[in-house]
Amino acid sequence: MNKERAFLEINRKNPSYRPVKERINDFNPVEIRLTEDEIKIQAMRCMDCGVPFCHGYGCPLTNTIPEVNEHISNGRWKEAWQIISTTNPFPEFTGRICPAPCEASCVAGLNGEPVTIRQIELAVAEKAFEYGFYLNEKKVENKKDKKVAIIGSGPAGLAAAYYLNKHGYEVTVYENAPKPGGILRYGIPNFKLEKGIVDRRIKLMEQSGIIFETNVEVGKDISARYIHTRFDAVILAGGARQPRGLDVPGKELKGIFFAMPYLIQQTRILDGEIIPEDKVISAKNKNVIVIGGGDTGADCVGTALRQGAKSVTQIEILPEPPKTRPPETPWPEWPLILRESSSHKEGGKRLWGVLTKKS
Repeated sequence: MNKERAFLEINRKNPSYRPVKERINDFNPVEIRLTEDEIKIQAMRCMDCGVPFCHGYGCPLTNTIPEVNEHISNGRWKEAWQIISTTNPFPEFTGRICPAPCEASCVAGLNGEPVTIRQIELAVAEKAFEYGFYLNEKKVENKKDKKVAIIGSGPAGLAAAYYLNKHGYEVTVYENAPKPGGILRYGIPNFKLEKGIVDRRIKLMEQSGIIFETNVEVGKDISARYIHTRFDAVILAGGARQPRGLDVPGKELKGIFFAMPYLIQQTRILDGEIIPEDKVISAKNKNVIVIGGGDTGADCVGTALRQGAKSVTQIEILPEPPKTRPPETPWPEWPLILRESSSHKEGGKRLWGVLTKKS
């Protein structure tokens, strides 16, 4: 890095948020990103560890984080983008919604605060769109004489399409929803991931030659035989659609809903879809309980508050984690459970260590 001992002399700076009283009245993004100068300063805090746990263990994509941080601390945005895009096709998504296990594994966090890796990744992604540092912005030349069908346009389907297209295969993505994106579009609330970001990426992928067929349910609108006779390979990327319920008395009562249908419906309403009045799931003027303390549960908390819930209580089976990482706790023993999201700062109550079981 261009400043030795920066991790000892420079404090971690987190992004700020729009005022709570303002943001709970809309579904617009809540986070206010760090400035370019702030990002460069934060990148200096990287220790460039001999064994970077953030890269080898904390990041499921194995992003080469120290190298990216070094380039950013010196203002080399294009070089940073070239490195990060070799392992992560969509840093504009992960930079917004990833729970950042890389930060939980950051060595600087042992006796201080970890590097703001997620914010740095997001800054790199947005600079790439601003300056046009795309590796896949044009149609791929020298296409192979092979066609691949991808069923499902969520994160897995999009990633598969990206890499197959990049290697010269002709790719068609089938999606049964009105628009592509899967959980990115419908399952993650707009206040965490605005849909213009998804549209921007889909447009870029279309420009590169990928075909998206929406409102098509394979097996219903078109047959498996149709797919097999027209494509050389098929990738199933339909996602996990079966919710996991609780085997408890009263589970059949009215007013109990699974999280994903609830979140998906709210996103579709915001997108202009008309939902029959008797099918609308609304928390307005209701006392709401959210069972589950992860990201999806936090999204339900934020959505219920915006719908005008009277009260919201979120319960989690695990005990409450410490606010900061204990110095004696090495990676990977530091718990990778959600500690606090922007939704938790908007209101509601959290209960830890609550076991829901048969009485």
